[in-house]
Amino acid sequence: MVQKKSTFVVFSSLFIIMLGFGIIIPVLPFYSQSLGATSLHLGLLMASYSVMQFIFAPVWGALSDRWGRKPVLLVGIGGFAVSFFIFSLANALWVLFAARIMGGLLSSAAMPTVMAVISDTTTESERAKGMGMIGTAMGMGMIFGPAVGGVLSRFGVHVPFQAAAGMAFLTVIYAAFFMTETLDRSREQTERRRASIVGALKGPLAFLMVMAFTISFANANLESTFAYFSKDQFGFGIPEIGLAFTVMGVFAVLLQGFLVGRLVNYFGEQKVIVFGLALTMVSLLLIVAAQGLVSLIAYLTLSGIGMGLVRPGITSMISKKTLAAQGETMGVMSSFDSLGRIAGPVYGGQVYLFNHTYPYLSGALILAAILVTALMIFNKKY
Repeated sequence: MVQKKSTFVVFSSLFIIMLGFGIIIPVLPFYSQSLGATSLHLGLLMASYSVMQFIFAPVWGALSDRWGRKPVLLVGIGGFAVSFFIFSLANALWVLFAARIMGGLLSSAAMPTVMAVISDTTTESERAKGMGMIGTAMGMGMIFGPAVGGVLSRFGVHVPFQAAAGMAFLTVIYAAFFMTETLDRSREQTERRRASIVGALKGPLAFLMVMAFTISFANANLESTFAYFSKDQFGFGIPEIGLAFTVMGVFAVLLQGFLVGRLVNYFGEQKVIVFGLALTMVSLLLIVAAQGLVSLIAYLTLSGIGMGLVRPGITSMISKKTLAAQGETMGVMSSFDSLGRIAGPVYGGQVYLFNHTYPYLSGALILAAILVTALMIFNKKY
């Protein structure tokens, strides 16, 4: 009962955080442009947040193994709230960067802690389903967030950021009162926490971490340029972009909430990951060939489904195979994920300046390379 209560608090917290992210997706490009940002600036703005996550997620993950999951999660949610509030008050581009850097440093505590809680409270047979539920919470944020952001932006481009900050502050209060600690401080877990994550990465975790980076890179490459692509190719604005991400979020929730766990239990993580990579690769190629709003939404949704299959599969495998502590391991995975979010927006923003289709064509090529590598490695005993 205690574990279920803590898991519910974690899902609720993650949903609020992702709702905040979803709210700003259709607004951020236009908000930053109003302060003089270009597509490259937008890429750097998104990357600055991820740089901090890349550096500090392993630190916070390790601290959650020592201090407990609850205090570290509260730091993550609180940092998110403060950074978004400062972001909403920005009157210059440098303030946006300062807020994102601070937000990345503090909110990087949330994701590895959430994944560690799932590892604490699930058996190996339930692990993929649990990780899929994380994707469900994130997907629900994507469903409601962009639509809410589009509506709130009518009252001022800064309003969506303030709304996200307010919801995060409420979540901190909620978690502080209702979340219970899930960290097992037994001797067995204490011995496990002494294992070196550096040593663990020399084994089968290494390629899985690379895959986590790759799918994150592809996703960030897409997200950072999609608003510009939609506007430049079709003349779409915030309402259409918000609708596209909302539809994608609906399918992602249905997939990860009801199917991922069953698919992994039936086919195994490896086959689910391979299929997800192939689907994501094809969807990037199809986005380039889109003829209008309906086809663009359909192809974006395919990419969301593909990534929704890959992420829980990778996370589940990493959680099962690690010899180190769950918090530290998930922190390192979050670091690889953040590295993809550093490289993806910068790369996408830069190549977009040369041709609007280059981010998607080259992203598909990168996914094809990792897919072929995965097929070769998974065919061996892994």
